[in-house]
Amino acid sequence: MKIVEEIKAYAPCCEQEARDKAVILDYLAKNPDAFYRSDPIAHMTASAWIVNRERTKVLMVYHRIYDSWSWTGGHADGEKDLLAVAQREAREETGLRKVSAVSEKIYSLEVLTVDGHEKRGEYVASHLHLNVTYLLEADESEELRVCEEENSGVKWFTLDAALAASTEPWFVERIYKKLNDKLK
Repeated sequence: MKIVEEIKAYAPCCEQEARDKAVILDYLAKNPDAFYRSDPIAHMTASAWIVNRERTKVLMVYHRIYDSWSWTGGHADGEKDLLAVAQREAREETGLRKVSAVSEKIYSLEVLTVDGHEKRGEYVASHLHLNVTYLLEADESEELRVCEEENSGVKWFTLDAALAASTEPWFVERIYKKLNDKLK
């Protein structure tokens, strides 16, 4: 499977990524259904860190479930081309028509905890997202649109302002800061 080989080849930038890479690979080896959200323990997701051409701003959405400014992303739902998942979710959640990969290579890896929550009137139990992040680029002059089902805002932030806007401390310290640092 191509994505497993890409994850194996990925060089972690920090201890968090090294440990999470091992967890993701172990889980994928033992759980063939991990690309489907029907796996109640953990499943594959893809996220995008969307930057402008100058790499001075990041596009974030105000996520309804997490009540915070966050990156875009979503479930693989059987798709093994996680870059395509990240691009699709970026377009759906922001209204962008054109979003391109800065590189087809993995930008970051994370194991993310998801607290139990309600979605479409049903309870979703706490679980893990085995996440692959890609660096995408978009034109900041392109018109943005809220995805009513998932978010209530879409906005460009400077790199530092993106960190200040998020109300999820773990994401800010362990993920978003790391993603910004990799841009430098």
